[in-house]
Amino acid sequence: MPHRSAEREGGVYRGTVPDTSANQSRLLKACLFATGCSGIVAEFTLSTLASYILGNTTLQWTLIMSLMLFTMGVGSRISRYFTCHLLDTFITIEFALSILCATCAIAAYFGTAWLGESTAVIYGYAGAVGLLIGLEIPIVARMNDAYEGLRTNIASVMEKDYYGALAGGLLFAFFALPKLGLTYTPIALGAINFVVASVLYWRYRTLTVRSGRLQLAFWTVGVAIITLAVFAKPITLFGEQSQHRDRIVFTTQTPYQKLVLTEWKDDHWLFINGNIQFSTYDEERYHEPLVHPALGVAGSREHILILGGGDGLALREVLKHDDVRHVTLVDLDPEMTKLGKAHPVLLEANESAFTDARLTVVHEDAGTFVQRTRDRYDVIIIDLPDPKGPDLARLYTRGFYRDCRQILSREGVLVTQASSPLHAPKAFLCILKTMESAGYTTVPFQNAIPTMGTWGWILAKQDETTPTTLRNHLAALRFDGLDTHFLNQEAMVGMLHFWKGVFDDAEEIAVNTLMDPVIDQYYHDSEWGF
Repeated sequence: MPHRSAEREGGVYRGTVPDTSANQSRLLKACLFATGCSGIVAEFTLSTLASYILGNTTLQWTLIMSLMLFTMGVGSRISRYFTCHLLDTFITIEFALSILCATCAIAAYFGTAWLGESTAVIYGYAGAVGLLIGLEIPIVARMNDAYEGLRTNIASVMEKDYYGALAGGLLFAFFALPKLGLTYTPIALGAINFVVASVLYWRYRTLTVRSGRLQLAFWTVGVAIITLAVFAKPITLFGEQSQHRDRIVFTTQTPYQKLVLTEWKDDHWLFINGNIQFSTYDEERYHEPLVHPALGVAGSREHILILGGGDGLALREVLKHDDVRHVTLVDLDPEMTKLGKAHPVLLEANESAFTDARLTVVHEDAGTFVQRTRDRYDVIIIDLPDPKGPDLARLYTRGFYRDCRQILSREGVLVTQASSPLHAPKAFLCILKTMESAGYTTVPFQNAIPTMGTWGWILAKQDETTPTTLRNHLAALRFDGLDTHFLNQEAMVGMLHFWKGVFDDAEEIAVNTLMDPVIDQYYHDSEWGF
């Protein structure tokens, strides 16, 4: 800030600028870089929180980002009414942002625990944070115009804010979310704003009008952030526990997803981003139908590809076949396979399948792997989450299934989980039609899983067989030589039958493509969509 001897006009110092003006201008821009960094991370954090707690990633990111941009505009408009004491105002804004950013996750989890839902809390925080971010840039620009002309001032102020946003995006993607998670990332954001406010206050406190109040805010906010850092873990765990009926025994945030393992009596449940993946109570009713029918009708089963399935449960079933020579398991998230390899619950459930010498694990996107590999497989098992969002919907497209055909052996078989024909019937039919449009002969089947509901799978071959021939082949499978808990010939025959009306609307269902990912909407329109 210029010395007090300079003329002050409208809250901004005018007149003779001292020799240190360049350094002071740089400090203002450094502060704006830092706030730009924390601002974009705040937007990402709130969007991720909304996706995890409220569901529907596409909708939550769209609404949260749009709301924050709108309230930033409102904040910019309001900034015109601040005509004096701009330094005090800016420092106050940063202290307020410190508190809002640091407490957003804890408030969201408490909203879930005490109010039953967090929509108002999360969106209220998003609006408030956006409003304060919108106030920052105009106020800094007005403070900086004592040092630079209008053209240079506006350009340099916006430049530093945008550079900070890039740094924030990289920080969120590669460090904050995977390393700090949704528990400590908000606190780190609050600390950034606190440091900005503190540096400006202690360096220029003689130029502030309400120094006593700002000093009180400094000590209050500082103590609050330290207290939050100490108690954040148990507080957020308490809030997260309220989302689950059973006791949480493990939780972690990876760069890709939130993993939660719960326990009730002698059984365990795995949740990914709040969606149940399996229960040890009855997971065999899912994994045995996923694996053994496909291996039973394949011309050969020497080389198997599993896409997804990082928990190792489908792998366990594949390895029950002695003639399997090699299995490639492709899972995007290293933390998921690490859990399958090391956590006692999963080690017991998958029978230490990851220690088998026939296994190769690849950490890569399933679509990318299928496109780049030059290997051929006798059976491809697709054990991916439901098509909830565009990132997963692209792994249910006609193009993806055509890519899979290119790496299938001549008499190869592809099988995919296909969500629920009862609870998400349009999504189920969409997967069926999409696979048929990719040139496969298909047979759908279903099973009732007590902890998950009615589930469906679609088995496909690319040879000249007819659906009737393939269906009869499946019905004749006996599974006598396999150590199964649920699956036998009678169960297989039963799973091939559906109730009345399941396929009545098939003609109205569109094929899912990369340019028109209709399955995302079909899924979100279903009972399981929200």
